[in-house]
Amino acid sequence: MSATPPKNWFKPAVWAALVWNLLGVIAFAIQMMMTPELISKLLLDQQAAYSNIPILSTIAFSTAVFGGTLGCLLLLAKKSLAIPIFTLSLIAILIQQYYNFIVINSIELLGLSAVFMPVFVIIIAVALLYLSIKAKQQGWLL
Repeated sequence: MSATPPKNWFKPAVWAALVWNLLGVIAFAIQMMMTPELISKLLLDQQAAYSNIPILSTIAFSTAVFGGTLGCLLLLAKKSLAIPIFTLSLIAILIQQYYNFIVINSIELLGLSAVFMPVFVIIIAVALLYLSIKAKQQGWLL
């Protein structure tokens, strides 16, 4: 057991983060199940983007969402291994967003609204990494 019990808000916050990351896993699964028929129903620019996703971006996406999910499970289990897992997840998010913003220029493809969700994802990933570091410092994690 950890030396210091976590604050009352800790578990609900981590459960909410787990749900968030599971939604990311669902988004990843949906992207992986995009058939050529479904892709053909998108706008032409979007079709090109979905048809040519490099393997590195796909690996980054999977690492980000599964890493975030695992990190949350580790926080719930009060394990400090959450820190390097959240670090890996954040790095994967940044790699994926490099592809989205620099390589395919998602703002041009989808408009300015394409910025909100990726920025929100990055903020949450940073917050989870920060939370895991602070939880370790507070003695909440083993």
